[in-house]
Amino acid sequence: MRLLVTALALASVTALHAEEIGSVDTVFKFIGPDHKIVVEAYDDPGVSGVTCFISRAKTGGLKGAFGLAEDKSEASIACRQVGPIAIAKPIKAQEEIFSERTSLIFKRQRIVRMVDPKRNTLVYLTYSDRVIEGSPQNSVTAVPVDRATPIPVR
Repeated sequence: MRLLVTALALASVTALHAEEIGSVDTVFKFIGPDHKIVVEAYDDPGVSGVTCFISRAKTGGLKGAFGLAEDKSEASIACRQVGPIAIAKPIKAQEEIFSERTSLIFKRQRIVRMVDPKRNTLVYLTYSDRVIEGSPQNSVTAVPVDRATPIPVR
């Protein structure tokens, strides 16, 4: 039983990981990986048929190789309908759907989903925050949902 619970927990965690689509190098580093811009895909865990694509800077060099670097706060997001939109159970009006560490301890890149019921639209915001001081740099995108598919909000 304990093994089954652990396996289910691991499956739910891995489902929320980003899928790297590709990257481009921006700065050559003699030692360690180059600085780059990565493009990653995140499937919305509460809304099937919606995927968010984020481009963000990733620091290379020795610090980047060992996970000690702090990535820049700039990011861009584009969420799109990639299949039929289905919402199995009511979703929160505003909910963080993904968070990824972008420094050893203090910094995270986040994606928040918001529901605009008046326009039957899902709005996605990405931003970076730190334990002490976050960044106002952000990016937003929206996915309109057909009126025949109401968005159930809890």
